[in-house]
Amino acid sequence: MADTEAAASRPHRHGTREAVLFGGVYGSVLACSMVAALSQYGHTSRDSRRYDAVWLLVTALASALAHGYAHFIAERAPHRRWDALRTLADEWPLVAAVLPTALVLAGAGWGWWPANGVEYPAFALNITLLFTLGLVTARWSHRTWPTAITIGAVDAMLGVVVVVANAVIK
Repeated sequence: MADTEAAASRPHRHGTREAVLFGGVYGSVLACSMVAALSQYGHTSRDSRRYDAVWLLVTALASALAHGYAHFIAERAPHRRWDALRTLADEWPLVAAVLPTALVLAGAGWGWWPANGVEYPAFALNITLLFTLGLVTARWSHRTWPTAITIGAVDAMLGVVVVVANAVIK
């Protein structure tokens, strides 16, 4: 009985694998959406790509803060002094998932590659990340290879939906 009460009073801690999958998928879809939104008006200068990279990072940090805060207040349990910071720190996979896209955008802004059309490699990168996250997570859960590939494909479809929506909107 005491163990049950102690477990009920502790906030739910997400496992690392769960956090990586959730944050990775959320961050990759967020990155696709932001690239689509920021490139909608055809601004392809190096300055605009650096600006896009900064806005992507700001949006990821704001999303991580909002999600961590939502988890913190939704737990409705007594909290210790540093629980809020621990809850926010648990959102690192979301921010980490947007870093490759931010690097692609910033690299275009720094002249490492052309700034025009950089959204297409960014989309491909995020769709690949989504597939990989789904596949790896499914294999961690001891799913069969066909099931893992299907889960990876479904995750990748989230990114494809964003890309298709972007093409339709343009």
